[in-house]
Amino acid sequence: MHYKGNSVDRGMQLKLYQRMLKPRLIEERMLLLLRQGKISKWFSGIGQEAISIGVTSALSNEEYILPMHRNLGVFTTREIPLYRLFSQWQGKESGFTKGRDRSFHFGTQEYKIIGMISHLGPQMGVANGIALADVIRGVKNVTAVFTGEGGTSEGDFHEALNLASVWQLPVLFCIENNGYALSTPTNEQYKCENLADRAVGYGMESYILDGNNVMEVFAKVDEICKSIRKKPRPVLIEFKTFRVRGHEEASGTKYVPKELLDTWEKKDPLINYENYLLGNKILTPDLIDSLKNDIYAEIDQHLKKAFDEMPIESDADKELNDLYEKFNYQEIVPNSEKANIRLVDAVSEGLKQSMEKHEDLVLMGQDIADYGGVFKVTEGFLEQFGGDRVRNTPICESIIVSMGMGLSIKGMKSVVEMQFADFVSTGFNPIVNYLAKNHYRWGQNADVVIRMPCGAGVGAGPFHSQTNEAWFTKTPGLKVVYPAFPYDAKGLLATAINDPNPVMFFEHKALYRSKYQEVPTAYYTLPFGEAALLRQGEDITIVTYGMGVHWALETLDANPEVKADLIDLRTLQPLDTETIYSSVRKTGKLIVLQEDSLFGGVASDIAALVMENCFEYLDAPVKRVASIETPIPFAKSLENTYLPKGRFATELLTLLKY
Repeated sequence: MHYKGNSVDRGMQLKLYQRMLKPRLIEERMLLLLRQGKISKWFSGIGQEAISIGVTSALSNEEYILPMHRNLGVFTTREIPLYRLFSQWQGKESGFTKGRDRSFHFGTQEYKIIGMISHLGPQMGVANGIALADVIRGVKNVTAVFTGEGGTSEGDFHEALNLASVWQLPVLFCIENNGYALSTPTNEQYKCENLADRAVGYGMESYILDGNNVMEVFAKVDEICKSIRKKPRPVLIEFKTFRVRGHEEASGTKYVPKELLDTWEKKDPLINYENYLLGNKILTPDLIDSLKNDIYAEIDQHLKKAFDEMPIESDADKELNDLYEKFNYQEIVPNSEKANIRLVDAVSEGLKQSMEKHEDLVLMGQDIADYGGVFKVTEGFLEQFGGDRVRNTPICESIIVSMGMGLSIKGMKSVVEMQFADFVSTGFNPIVNYLAKNHYRWGQNADVVIRMPCGAGVGAGPFHSQTNEAWFTKTPGLKVVYPAFPYDAKGLLATAINDPNPVMFFEHKALYRSKYQEVPTAYYTLPFGEAALLRQGEDITIVTYGMGVHWALETLDANPEVKADLIDLRTLQPLDTETIYSSVRKTGKLIVLQEDSLFGGVASDIAALVMENCFEYLDAPVKRVASIETPIPFAKSLENTYLPKGRFATELLTLLKY
């Protein structure tokens, strides 16, 4: 291993050694504690410390870094108190996740570290979002994100690098090529000679570094970071290294040929560097002993503090209260001036006025800039707000959602448009596993609104007609809004953008240009969790939302003898159960109408809630009416059969006779 030729001064050379020694000694202690059953799991980075130390040492403390399982050196180099790490690994209060997650699955704004989730890929998009915030604000920072060679096989890797290059985001993509993704060797992961070679396809520069040579890593990364700060752009670095222990300790290394392990053990980054420093009189045996004794003493002191800490006491109310960032809703009353506009105009108006109110709000989506979006919701926005805030994206839903998370980490808001709600499936992972869980896991909110043009009735077939709200009402941590009228759409969208939590905002395409209403011209808000009582009657309660509201209104108009409470939910999460219960206690009968197919939908939960909470008031079984259990067909006659509109009146009248 060659250490000469790098312009690293003697003081920094010694500091790099100290920084590598600390995580090595901590790991050795953790492996002992694992065998003793005092911690539950460990992902060893022994033999890879040079990468974590070199990269982190090249970054300023204000620059974000997104590490992985084997990057303990990132956390120790940023000087996180060890007892907090030890408490994190034991699931105690002094950790970073209040016992809700383990290992390095956490972030900390104090130390500018954003930990991973097990799905790996989204963190590259989060890094892009952090870097985008810096670009918009004119901050000359670098964001570094780690992945392994296995993670480069994910689609998010391609999406992240492609978009970072297109937008020239100052992201340092660090690939730790350590030979195996769990047990899968590199020859089963990719066919190119080097992963760094992929950069040419993205128009991006790349480098291959000896990941076991801390001086080479630090010197080159320091040089690259200084260059990126002057000229923002993404850079890909492949660090050649090896994982000498199991993926996690329980996995072992039986699948690794012994000669390969022997070869890499001779390349130990700490031992080789120690010998180099000893040979150059920068380090002495006495100094090594002194450094080790100091680190051992620190480990013992902080371990005792962590072990002495009492286990977390479970409290259901506390758990539920930590699901969302606190949101103090402020009612802004609409003005008296109104205009008769369509639902699509109301969405556009609400979005535009929110852009005017929030200077840190960024819009992202396919074709939303010059073209104005496929439904023209953002037409004219580019001219008014500029390209920094109104951003066309490639077709990459997953990484755009993750970028919204990155913007939120930097204190910015974002609205992500799914061109069609159906396409959210390719962005599903970061929505349900990152946006939804982050505040509960480590207290970081996701200030992101996902706009979801949805629904049938326009003959668009199976891939452009779904109303898939039940995918998200099932996921704790998300809020779900589904207006049926222009007035509600505008006010609720304003609230969604004000809310610091992730909101799925459904907009029915068939209502965009078919429904008009008198809507206040100025900015206003409407509260979440308050349903609208559109009709009142003693006979029956009808609960619905979205297009179902209009089907129910048509049915009641065609059957004036039916006196019903018609409840438009408006928001599905939070759900206004009290309005539902109050009505059912009065009428004694309930029918729930949804456009979505029946099984597993919102109607099922409402039916169950009413049965559990209002059973003694019911005079008939709760009835659910929904679309049939098939994908949505294209031909109009087939679509009519699929949708519940034609069946609703029959079911309503039948239930009334029960």
